[in-house]
Amino acid sequence: MKRGIMITDLKVNEKNKKEYYEKGYWTERTLNDIWNTQVAAFPDREYVSDNLGVRYTYAEIDDKASRLAAWLHDVGVKNGDVVSYQMPPWSEFCILYVACLKVGAVSHPLPVTFNDEDLIYSMNLVESKAFMCPTFHHKTNFEDQILSAVDRIPTLSKDAICVHDKTIESHGTITLKQICETYEPYRENPGSKSDDVVLILSTSGTTGRPKAVLISHNALIFSETTFSRGLHLTQDDVMFMPAPLNHATGFNHGLITPLLLGGRVVLQQEFRAREAIEIMNNEGVTWSMGATPFIFDLLNCAEENDLKFETLKLYICGGAPVPGTMVQRAHEHGLKLCECYGSTESCPHLAVPPEHCLEWNGNWSGVAFEGIEVKVVDEHGNEVPHGTQGEEISRGPHMFSGYLKNPEATAKDLNDDGWFFSGDLCIQDEEGRVKINGRKKEILIRGGINISANEVDNNLDGCPGVGAHATIGLPDDRLGERICTFVVPSDPAAPPTQDDLIAYLRERHVAKRLWPERIEIIDEIPVTATGKVKRFILAQILKERMEAE
Repeated sequence: MKRGIMITDLKVNEKNKKEYYEKGYWTERTLNDIWNTQVAAFPDREYVSDNLGVRYTYAEIDDKASRLAAWLHDVGVKNGDVVSYQMPPWSEFCILYVACLKVGAVSHPLPVTFNDEDLIYSMNLVESKAFMCPTFHHKTNFEDQILSAVDRIPTLSKDAICVHDKTIESHGTITLKQICETYEPYRENPGSKSDDVVLILSTSGTTGRPKAVLISHNALIFSETTFSRGLHLTQDDVMFMPAPLNHATGFNHGLITPLLLGGRVVLQQEFRAREAIEIMNNEGVTWSMGATPFIFDLLNCAEENDLKFETLKLYICGGAPVPGTMVQRAHEHGLKLCECYGSTESCPHLAVPPEHCLEWNGNWSGVAFEGIEVKVVDEHGNEVPHGTQGEEISRGPHMFSGYLKNPEATAKDLNDDGWFFSGDLCIQDEEGRVKINGRKKEILIRGGINISANEVDNNLDGCPGVGAHATIGLPDDRLGERICTFVVPSDPAAPPTQDDLIAYLRERHVAKRLWPERIEIIDEIPVTATGKVKRFILAQILKERMEAE
């Protein structure tokens, strides 16, 4: 079996790094150190619960994670190795990430929607040394899926696969329960340093393939510290997280923010608005965060069923602009609805302060959190005057350290001075308030999830009946956008249907999240002189066709 990767090629500006240490933004403490401190301080305090009835205190997570860490060490996982896992938003997710901290492994949480080909690509990219998943969840047998793929992942052996048999029995793979019953807690020093990578999150770029975003202990700790300060969160606040935990929203804000505060988080396996309101009321939830569809459904459900938010006071909304009408609706229910903005690489670095949400009323995306710089620049990288549209760029102690094995993309998005180029257009006023106006990148955001239009298009190359084609976002009240693909039929007399395209994609094992949800037939795809698709023209055509309907 191949040795795993040692992640050493990090892009961090040394002058910035020195400044961050001098200002106390960065310290020598790792996330594992903070975990140990909180367990010692609050052993019997609940850390996590979910809607399936599972609850764990800090001490209970610590014990189970220590035993899982012993197994990880036993199968050869060392400090700096990458451990991948697919886990629904169950309380047990916390056991996995804490076990990684205890052996100094890099956490690599993956979407439960990833199929075998997705796993093979992502895990070979990071050179995973161990893998953990449920036996079965939501129509997928994850144990069968990883066993069918393991021979194509050279750094992974069958002995380094662990399953959680919460739903159905394992057929031979070691289970989390067996590990917790047979292994003694791992008590060795993991050897990790605060400048090391602690987390790899997958993001989807314009190239189509997910990029592996490298996040250090220091960056993650600072990100969530400045985030919670800016939103006035305390130890007494209870977080509700219904989103997947493999994204920055779920992992960073759902799990790490409560940890740093010594607080607690409540998870929901699958978001259902009425159940969510009941859970929040029963659990004393005070704040939540998610993409616009979540709050859209919560407000609709509350109004249709005459329900009250008894303890929820703050909702942080990312992934799409928040209209003033929704801010007002939330206010009528006693909620402060605040937009935030960021990315996996530059994890939310702008937000509307809760005390200003009504006053700003959806007109601004936010101001930078303490310690984070934001500028607006032209196509040459020069700062533009206030009120002039340009590209949003950010810099700070929260920043990622580059994309794994992708120096070209790292150089393009993260310059030598530490500025991250978002690819998003915005304006900024004299007070530092930023309004995001649109995207330069060919990304559409469906329910808070970034989807590469190019990836959708690439998957359709070679589809029978499909000539030139281009994908754009279809406006949707609930999800923000859906996937709409314009197709020039190779035979105008027999244009392909949506079912034809889906049958082709299904046969090629393309993940469902990348399937077009609307097909528009067109005579010709509009392009620039250099061959780039004029997606704004397609958006106008789509708007006209929808209005005509």
